[in-house]
Amino acid sequence: MLAAERGAARNTILAYRRDLESAADALQPIALDDAVAGDIDRYLAGLAAAGFSPRTGARRLSALRQYFQFLLLEGVRGDDPTAAIDGPRLPRSLPKFLTEAEVEALLDAAQATSGRHGRRLLALVELLYATGLRVSELAALPVSALQAKGAMIVTGKGAKDRLVPLGRAAAEALQAYAPDRQAFAGGDPDSPWLFPSSGKDGRLSRRRIGQMLDDLAIRAGIDPARVSPHVLRHAFATHLLAHGADLRAVQELLGHADLSTTEIYTHVLDERLKSLVLEKHPLAEPGPG
Repeated sequence: MLAAERGAARNTILAYRRDLESAADALQPIALDDAVAGDIDRYLAGLAAAGFSPRTGARRLSALRQYFQFLLLEGVRGDDPTAAIDGPRLPRSLPKFLTEAEVEALLDAAQATSGRHGRRLLALVELLYATGLRVSELAALPVSALQAKGAMIVTGKGAKDRLVPLGRAAAEALQAYAPDRQAFAGGDPDSPWLFPSSGKDGRLSRRRIGQMLDDLAIRAGIDPARVSPHVLRHAFATHLLAHGADLRAVQELLGHADLSTTEIYTHVLDERLKSLVLEKHPLAEPGPG
């Protein structure tokens, strides 16, 4: 069902399998398909007692919910034992992001890097910040992305395509890098990747991109522990919202299936909205006399 109906990625399917196998093992001798609400409650309590984080418990409960919903829809069971179970309370963690000045420092450091490695690095950073791509999406970009005229089609999670606008700075960095692309392809004239390499996969890996950003952060005077491809994705969303972008537009640009995933970025609006009320609300103005 996950593969055929939802188009879930292979890693997602494997993660669900691991979570369901863990629950099945812990519930023995009760078969997973026969579990009742009390069994699920005891399983979750056992996870907490064993030191697993609330986030792990919530993820495994989510896998069980989807499994029992599937059994219910298929007529294997007549009820869903997870329906009345509350998940573990999760701490609200805000995304790490860089300030606009810090992103500028990264871009300046990339621009100061000479030669073809510098042009590739600048194209990478410009693309990550200008589009909010996941690093896996960036690594998988085809060479046809060089022909982008203001926007690119990106294949995201679940093999879903979305249209991602491309700003002028990112487009210019890509065009400057274009003549160098073949030099990174390890002698493969037919490499299909925008960012090829001589490695076994024929393209830059997510790990290698992260290492390149670590080195760049040091040269920009930023703690490398604060810089990663995902942090640049957070910066993209945070800075858009801070400048007045619509939350649903940001959701679409990021490729989030659920708006609640995008809502975590609204923390950046707190100060702006507070200032708006204090400055613009009619009661904020002193009355006559």
